[in-house]
Amino acid sequence: MDEVETALSRVRGRVTSRDGTPIAYERYGDGPPLVLVSGALGTAVSERPLGLLLARRFSVLAYDRRGRGGSGDTGPYAVEREVEDLAAVVAEAGAGAALHGTGTGGALALTAAAAGLTVGHVSVYEPPYSAEAAQRWSRVAELLGRGRRSAALALFLTDSAGPAELRPGLTDLAHTLAYDLAVLGDGTVPERRLAGVHARVLVVDGGASPAGTRHAARAATAALPRARHRTLTGQTPEVAPHVLAPVLTEFFCEDREAVGAA
Repeated sequence: MDEVETALSRVRGRVTSRDGTPIAYERYGDGPPLVLVSGALGTAVSERPLGLLLARRFSVLAYDRRGRGGSGDTGPYAVEREVEDLAAVVAEAGAGAALHGTGTGGALALTAAAAGLTVGHVSVYEPPYSAEAAQRWSRVAELLGRGRRSAALALFLTDSAGPAELRPGLTDLAHTLAYDLAVLGDGTVPERRLAGVHARVLVVDGGASPAGTRHAARAATAALPRARHRTLTGQTPEVAPHVLAPVLTEFFCEDREAVGAA
């Protein structure tokens, strides 16, 4: 991965969202534009392993969602503001940009597409639709509301939906767990909203992920008008970038290859 990163120039910048919030991003690679949307506690840096692999074929733009990394955090929070953030990032990436979202980042990408954001193909990895998970996350939000960031983070990390280990700087991101909860709503698959997504969508899950996670992926696929489902054998919520990247590359390139062959 170090050789790949060395071979690619990485450009850092900021865009301004509709409410004036600065949103930081990094871009690398050359080709059709592709935006990566991180999940809970994710940043542009955490998306880099996948992004560098995809940058062999795409111009990849990974960004810090509001409240994370180099981005601002203008309040009060609303999911609509995150959709506006993503719209500003897509405009920076270029016309027809594709989207890939992991976890709650996938749920946010689908929410933005349903709200009318003009994008190319959309892929999501295990959007965590689950009423049970939303109830657990609400307990995390309660702790955050009392200013107990460390306790909220510890509770989240014990949940199977959370990262496997504590990484440096996670406490600084703990407050954004409430934002992810807002994106998920009551946790159930938002069938009516997903019915309004007109882009082609690939929903991916891991064959070794919990049964509830895989059920949610299939339910989301069924609710989307133009979607298909793919299971990656042996993968978990912490999907290996080198396994996921070729699947996404094939999906995002299929229409261009068909046009070239015509």
